[in-house]
Amino acid sequence: MQPRMRIPDTTMTDFNKKTQTSVEKMMRYPGYICRKTWKLGRDDPRRLIHAFKVGFSLTLVSLLYLMEPLFKGVGQNAIWAVMTVVVVLEFTAGATICKGLNRGFGTLLAACLAFLFEIIAREYGKIFRAVFIGASIFIIGASSTFLRFFPKIKKNYDYGVLIFLLTFNLITVSSYRVDDILKLAKGRIYAIAIGSGICILMSLFILPNWSGEDLHNSTVTKIEGLAKAIEACVHKYLTDEESEMQIDNTSDDPIYKNYKAVLDSKSTDETLERHASWEPRHSWHCHKFPYQQYVKLGGVLRHFGYGVVALHGCLQTEIRTPRSVRLLFKDPCIHLASQVTTALMELANSIRNRRHSSPEILTERLQQALQDLNTALKSQPRLFLGPNSPNNTSKMLAYVAATARQKLERHPSSLKPDSNPNTPTLFDRKSKGGNEAERRVLRPTLSKLAITSLEFSEALPFAAFVALLVELVARLDRVIEEVEELGRVACFKEFKHGDEVIVDVEKRTPTEINLPNPVGGE
Repeated sequence: MQPRMRIPDTTMTDFNKKTQTSVEKMMRYPGYICRKTWKLGRDDPRRLIHAFKVGFSLTLVSLLYLMEPLFKGVGQNAIWAVMTVVVVLEFTAGATICKGLNRGFGTLLAACLAFLFEIIAREYGKIFRAVFIGASIFIIGASSTFLRFFPKIKKNYDYGVLIFLLTFNLITVSSYRVDDILKLAKGRIYAIAIGSGICILMSLFILPNWSGEDLHNSTVTKIEGLAKAIEACVHKYLTDEESEMQIDNTSDDPIYKNYKAVLDSKSTDETLERHASWEPRHSWHCHKFPYQQYVKLGGVLRHFGYGVVALHGCLQTEIRTPRSVRLLFKDPCIHLASQVTTALMELANSIRNRRHSSPEILTERLQQALQDLNTALKSQPRLFLGPNSPNNTSKMLAYVAATARQKLERHPSSLKPDSNPNTPTLFDRKSKGGNEAERRVLRPTLSKLAITSLEFSEALPFAAFVALLVELVARLDRVIEEVEELGRVACFKEFKHGDEVIVDVEKRTPTEINLPNPVGGE
């Protein structure tokens, strides 16, 4: 009898620890799911409301199956009503109306055309009918698919064309084996009309979510995010120690998170704009929603955001200005950044409250802050221009040449002459490759030595920072113009001097934008 193999105690201990760890993770998993679910609903309670609306709509449309009188009227086509509710009912009213009307009119047009082709095909024999059905499917399928490539059709009616193509093929092919094609077409039209009607009524009259309001709120959030990013950049650049100015992890950087939503907003703005164009006028004064102006303002904000990205890059430069130099211009720079932040927050508040902006905040204070910064820069001219000595350039070049000579002396093999200059040997090719690789390594080092040898080089990053800050002020004028144009088109109320301007750059919960999924099938 062979003795049993004994498992080492260390192996059993490791196995028990892993098992215990896995069990603990599984025990914590339900709590984690509950916390994530609670946070998701707390961030935007409209999500929970939309979930209840979908459930209620599905219950209503299921009565077509559950109640005998309704089932006799609709029949097996009731399944199309259920499918319509699942596919059409979206988060916002504009998206639901867009898909509902596209589905309804696409189905109606396809049924009418299929019925017309069936009447023509029945006048002749069965063979001609089969050939005619096949030819009509090919022509309609090819023309409808090509029609989807037109930009305007692709933007607004792509789903309707897709439903038209699908419905036409189903009815046309079914008509070859079914005698009463009219009953088949009518049953499907009624079922889809019932499903689309329930979705549209539920979206418009039961706690509606408007795409226009989402576009409006997202614009406000983007402007506030830019204001927070500018204030954080300037404050960190002028107050942090040099040792703390390291390259941050982009995903965890709060400055990056503030302007990231602006840079990534193009597709979201266009989707909300397209859905808002389908929504009826629902404001108190029944003004037309200027969705195109919001998209135009979004483009200007992205252009402004690129300047904020460049300003953020000044925090991660290789050559940094000493803190003593930065402190010389701390007050005027912070004052200018504060005025830019105040102007952006005023623009955000004006859009949020649908009123025009304060002209005093947007013009007079900004000009005064720029003048103060200009005066501070003029007070230290030699800091940016450097000493006007003709020997600075020659000293710098001599220093770089000496450094390069020392590098070459360490590798004398690279200086060996070629015995036959017309026929390079293997050693020469290796030496040439080594020299090229060495140059690729040395050039950045020599460039940095050349730059740092300049006596005024430490002020260059700060000069770039100030130039970008002033550039943001220039770009702010374009943002102000677009906001004023938005106020004119949207009929904002006039600004009153009694209105209180609140500048709040603390952390706010960003507006969640819920876009419909691009459902392409039934």
